[in-house]
Amino acid sequence: MRLARVLWATAEAAVTFGVVVLLLVAHQLWWSNRQAEKGAERQVQALERRWEGEAPRPVPVPDETGQELGAAEATGPEPEPEPARPRRDQAYAVLRIPSLGVVAPVAEGVAKRGVLDKGYVGHYPRTAQPGRAGNFAVAGHRNTHGEPFRRIDRLRPGDVVEIETRDAVYVYAVDKTLTKTLPGDTGVIEPVPRSAVRPAAGYGAAGHYLTMTTCTPEFSSKYRLVVWGRLASVRPR
Repeated sequence: MRLARVLWATAEAAVTFGVVVLLLVAHQLWWSNRQAEKGAERQVQALERRWEGEAPRPVPVPDETGQELGAAEATGPEPEPEPARPRRDQAYAVLRIPSLGVVAPVAEGVAKRGVLDKGYVGHYPRTAQPGRAGNFAVAGHRNTHGEPFRRIDRLRPGDVVEIETRDAVYVYAVDKTLTKTLPGDTGVIEPVPRSAVRPAAGYGAAGHYLTMTTCTPEFSSKYRLVVWGRLASVRPR
């Protein structure tokens, strides 16, 4: 009888442990996604409502050589000063990937709690802002918490990524993919992006670049997947 009670208690403990694990998995894979997606959608709507009541400012437009023309050269009026950088964790742009159905707010910084775990795409501080010369570099979750970058491995050269701000829509064309590199490979977000781990991957000249980074393989943070694009056009809002 004593052995039977011990076995029964062990079985109950195992079942309870299994249920707890399943609940944790469900929370991570379903509930965290649902919460983050809803919150990100509300943030996109809030940005769009705010922009409707604000006049867009003149923006620099790259010429055929990739150099930026001032707003005065491009449109005639005197250009306004470049706007101040967003505050940490502040959402200030919207990223759209039409081929994947992705719509996500872009916030300043790549902190998990303040940005990535909210389903946002995070802008690496000290990299270029949208449409500016250099490298506009961002990160996003591949799994859980909205997972906006889950399918970016499916992007192919020529696919479009749009970054909408208060002033313009910057359209980047996907150009290259680095399927695997180390988390510490900061070369991929340099102004002229080039992998420090795989030197053959990247670029050798200045330009207007987009870099998107996420974890790989799925459900792991061991490596990083990188997708690069080049600025293709600028549309006024």
